[in-house]
Amino acid sequence: MSQAALVIETGDPYMSSDVVVEMIKQLRALDTYDTYEGWSEEKIIDPLIMTKERKREIPIVGDPDEITMARVKAYYNSIASLVEKKAGLMAVPVINITHEGFGRAFVLVGKLIVVDKTLRDVHRFGFPSLEEMAQKTEQVIDKAAALIEQFKEVAEA
Repeated sequence: MSQAALVIETGDPYMSSDVVVEMIKQLRALDTYDTYEGWSEEKIIDPLIMTKERKREIPIVGDPDEITMARVKAYYNSIASLVEKKAGLMAVPVINITHEGFGRAFVLVGKLIVVDKTLRDVHRFGFPSLEEMAQKTEQVIDKAAALIEQFKEVAEA
């Protein structure tokens, strides 16, 4: 069986971004069977990059598998961790996904919802590039930090 080529190249500048580093940390934390043992960081993060060719190979309608669900959980765990690091307040992800791949993801800080994302087609979860993943996630974290600053009293409740 041949292995698919990695989309992420060794030395990609976004591999050292906070988002990608935290995402790899969260993926390794959820890997209870040591599946990633001996894998490079590029190989671990690579399935999150959904190029047009990769998306074309996945059916439009489908149920997400456990590995994809774990990736979604790792992604929102990493957002919560980075929000917590930036704001200094505990952040908790709450994710509800049906077996059909629809649902919502929240990140809560105290009684404040700082991230609210509707999830669709989770079986095709991913980003077009590592750069886009890092930039979009940074925007989400910056917006969450601004909300915490604006509603500090609710966030500390």
